[in-house]
Amino acid sequence: MTTSLDLSVPSTPSQLPATLDFLPPPPVIHGEEVSGYDTLLVRISAAVKPVDPLEEIWVRDVVDLVWEVVRLRRLKAALMRTNADDGIRRVLLRCGVSDLSGIVQRWMVREEAAVAEIDALLASAGLTMDAVMAETLRVRITDIERIDRMTMIVEARRNAALHEIERHRASFAALLRSATQNAESAAEHVADAEFEVVSPQTGQAPPGATSPGTMA
Repeated sequence: MTTSLDLSVPSTPSQLPATLDFLPPPPVIHGEEVSGYDTLLVRISAAVKPVDPLEEIWVRDVVDLVWEVVRLRRLKAALMRTNADDGIRRVLLRCGVSDLSGIVQRWMVREEAAVAEIDALLASAGLTMDAVMAETLRVRITDIERIDRMTMIVEARRNAALHEIERHRASFAALLRSATQNAESAAEHVADAEFEVVSPQTGQAPPGATSPGTMA
């Protein structure tokens, strides 16, 4: 079973970016592929291009949080699918179908005859599978809202990690500009001190300057 991320897997481990030894292994759970996580790490690292250990840590945080957001969205969809039997029972009962006699269980395992029968029952009532999923959502709304809140928290943490990279780079750029300006200013002062100016009116050098031909 793979994740919902459609990622091409790196051909060799050498394509993976270097990571700090103390960072934990990829946070994959049962049903997820490490190769998908590795590919996400490669792509985000290639886009961000971390330049120091701090940025490497933040990039890893971003990758972990993106992976978690995708997981939560996938699990929310799985929750709707695995609880669709509640939705279909409630809809069929409202349509006047009281003798379900195992049809829901057979529909859940996608038995062709059961699927066709339930589709026909829904159609006769002017309904579609949207009615079933809407009823399922109503039954599981508390769990869905909890997952949505978790997703929002993780997305906020992801955005904060990206902001830290941006702020770090802006601070580094400001320090670099300041150091460059200071170096240029110091170089100009050195050049001014070494440059000898002769007065065009007197033809004499400024006080302290050595006259031509004068022995030191």
